[in-house]
Amino acid sequence: MRLWKLLGLAGLAGVAATGAVLARNERQRRAYTPDDVRARLHERAAGLADAPEPAPATPQQLTAGRMHLLARRFRRG
Repeated sequence: MRLWKLLGLAGLAGVAATGAVLARNERQRRAYTPDDVRARLHERAAGLADAPEPAPATPQQLTAGRMHLLARRFRRG
């Protein structure tokens, strides 16, 4: 019974810590002025415009996922 109490207290402490972190992040986010947000968005857009376009995936890369492995394992025959 004592183990369950400890696990419950640890869970409550985790929820409280998560809430505190989220509240702190929200306060920091709201501290930006509209001009700051606009400037950061323009910087991101400029960075994306300069980035090269990624190469398309090859058929081998597309079929190398876990679902393909499961399908191959459970295939009949």
